[in-house]
Amino acid sequence: MPAPHIRPARPDDEEALRLLDRETWSPLHAVSPPPEPDAPFFREHSGPDAHLVAELDGRVVGYLRLGRPTGLASNSHVRAVHGLAVSEAARGHGIGRLLVRAAVAEARRLGARRLTLRVLGPNTPARGLYESEGFVVEGVHPEEFLLDGVYVDDVLMGRSVR
Repeated sequence: MPAPHIRPARPDDEEALRLLDRETWSPLHAVSPPPEPDAPFFREHSGPDAHLVAELDGRVVGYLRLGRPTGLASNSHVRAVHGLAVSEAARGHGIGRLLVRAAVAEARRLGARRLTLRVLGPNTPARGLYESEGFVVEGVHPEEFLLDGVYVDDVLMGRSVR
């Protein structure tokens, strides 16, 4: 099998990313409702420049959304992962790991000192991936979300990118 390729998103990735977002939505990692079938993927504050895309055999099979945690100048040295998805068919090929590593490199390129993220407590596969890539738990908001009738912790993780 050919190796996956990570690249910046382009405007013409809109449809593939929109379909991938719908395909991968799950209450295991999403606190918002499933995306509407015709909802755009790119938005005003998260356009193509905020996304890294994974391709396998020329097909978009994953993405990572990278942005700032706030609009405040006082934490402009921090970047945050605002979303990560890998298609079911492409899982197990290290694509999530490649996307996380690319996000670390991109945050560093942008001059960031830290990279942070939030992950739901029950999402042990994602938590394991992040921990294996140097992220540590920096805080937990117990029972922060009520999802499908279950209270779920919001786990805050971060790492240096220097």
